[in-house]
Amino acid sequence: MTILVNGVEVQEQDWPSPQLAAAHELLRQHAVMRGWLDDDAAPELVEQAIERVLAEEVHVPDPDEAACRRYYAQHLPRYRSGELVSARHILLQITPGTSVPAMRAVAEAMLGELRAQPELFAERARSQSNCPSGELGGELGQLQRGATVPEFEQALFEDAPLGVLPRLVKTRFGFHIVAVDQRIPGVQLPFEHVRERVAEDLRREAETLAIHQYVRVIAGKAQLQGVELDAASSPLVQ
Repeated sequence: MTILVNGVEVQEQDWPSPQLAAAHELLRQHAVMRGWLDDDAAPELVEQAIERVLAEEVHVPDPDEAACRRYYAQHLPRYRSGELVSARHILLQITPGTSVPAMRAVAEAMLGELRAQPELFAERARSQSNCPSGELGGELGQLQRGATVPEFEQALFEDAPLGVLPRLVKTRFGFHIVAVDQRIPGVQLPFEHVRERVAEDLRREAETLAIHQYVRVIAGKAQLQGVELDAASSPLVQ
């Protein structure tokens, strides 16, 4: 189905999801409306203008001590020293022109096969993965927190079981089938040693939520076709 944002067609195949494609176009149009961007600007100028929109119109307060302590208590596994995971993956890459639904269908089918026959993982990685690790059967070695993109890290470290994970991991690179082979839990760090890191993690999550809410508000004032963005008509959204 064609995606239209205020009458402008969006090229969904350039994005991991139709929602991201539509949100990007909404923010681009908002930058044009603010006079910060020409309607036919080059892609690099579009990204700069969108960053300006988010920087000037999405405000995230710094978390206080109490909020940081609560966040730390709720996410203890994140704040360990020496925590390592041995993992493998198969990347089905999303490139311009790729049909995202078709690629997801292929990835889901392969995931189902490997959940039933995990011994085929290395063979499928060598023949199907778009990552250089495919030549090694998908081996990524031992990974620590901060070594991968956030979505991948969350799948590896947030209480994931051993073996082939039951769900695809989607990142900006594409769809990943992931196998966790070993966990080394590490040692829990006290709050006082990680206060700044906790504050940064909490600030980042608050910023993500604030951007989501901001997009919902401007989506509530837009005409969308072919995509749902959970639009809100009021800025007082939760």
